Amino acid sequence: MIEDYMAMDMTTQLALIAGLFSLTVMLNLFFGFLRNRTRKFSLAWFLCIHLPIPLIFLARVSAHVGFRYVPVFVAAALIGQIAGGKIEF
Repeated sequence: MIEDYMAMDMTTQLALIAGLFSLTVMLNLFFGFLRNRTRKFSLAWFLCIHLPIPLIFLARVSAHVGFRYVPVFVAAALIGQIAGGKIEF
């Protein structure tokens, strides 16, 4: 399975990473929006921050993306949480 990822050409790998990056940002936009509307340090606030983590982990593992890209996804999660907190309706 990991050999499949290693056998991919660079364009396919970058497309996969870009797709997972986009998924991470979009998921965290939603949770950042919800986090901004909850009481700070409440259980709901805590869950809005931490609930996306296992979902992104499962997406990364199922796509056979290695640990070296974890900082990219952490950055995407932060971008999504911060941007989602700034969304106003």
